Amino acid sequence: MIRINLLPHREEAKKERRQQFFVLSGLVVLLGLLIVFAVYTAIAGQLSEQESANAFLKTKIAQLDKELDQIKRLKEQTQALLARKQVIENLQRDRGETVYLLSEMVKQVPEGVYLKSLKQEGLKISLTGYAQSNARVSALMRNLEASDWLENPQLIEVKASVLNGRRINEFAMNVIVTRVKPDDSRGKK
Repeated sequence: MIRINLLPHREEAKKERRQQFFVLSGLVVLLGLLIVFAVYTAIAGQLSEQESANAFLKTKIAQLDKELDQIKRLKEQTQALLARKQVIENLQRDRGETVYLLSEMVKQVPEGVYLKSLKQEGLKISLTGYAQSNARVSALMRNLEASDWLENPQLIEVKASVLNGRRINEFAMNVIVTRVKPDDSRGKK
């Protein structure tokens, strides 16, 4: 029987397979590193793009915040100016009110009625005075109710008293001033 030693051939085949394994393993590792590097590069690129986008948005947000602050200040200034304008318009509207009120009181107070005091708080006017009779107080109330400038007279009290030896009726009443609308005041002038 012939003896053939196949050991070196087997050894060479093993060596060749090992070499192929190492080469393939190296290629797989190299390919894996390339894939990892590509993925890392792609992610780093996206991160840098996102960071630049975030920085851009932060600058725009800061600009918009400044603009919002300016708008807020302008609105506050506008509100302040509108409030001033309203105060001026109210003063302008009401500046002649006292004159009209006194003129109206002269027209509406009947003969035999004397006013002792006239006090205005807002739209409410408190009147106190003397009348020769209760009928004169009633006439005053009717006149005030019929007035364009005054409304809703309310008698608080009437009491009999003596002044300079004469019997008189002392009265107190409230009446409300009717605010004239701007269109009405132009029509009355």
